[in-house]
Amino acid sequence: MYQPDNWVILEITNKGEKTYKVLAGWSGGYLDGDFWQLNSGITKVENGGDFYLFHGHSGSVYKCHKNSETVRMNIAGILNQILEQYPKHIKEVSVEEIDVQ
Repeated sequence: MYQPDNWVILEITNKGEKTYKVLAGWSGGYLDGDFWQLNSGITKVENGGDFYLFHGHSGSVYKCHKNSETVRMNIAGILNQILEQYPKHIKEVSVEEIDVQ
């Protein structure tokens, strides 16, 4: 189970079909740098009180605190690259916009 420090949801449209993915970030310390990860695609969302559990196609689970849905430096650069490279296919959305059960 992955527990990122911050996260956002990306909506990816390909040939009219929408997929949602978690872009997750971890803040590094003195000896290691920041880290980010993009999940394989959300298949199921569970509301766990203070957090969401995002289940992915690969079987991974991201435990994301509700108050941590934000862009910090650890994902800002890659998010900008993704949005610039695919402006018509990818956008950042809120978790409320996900239509996955």
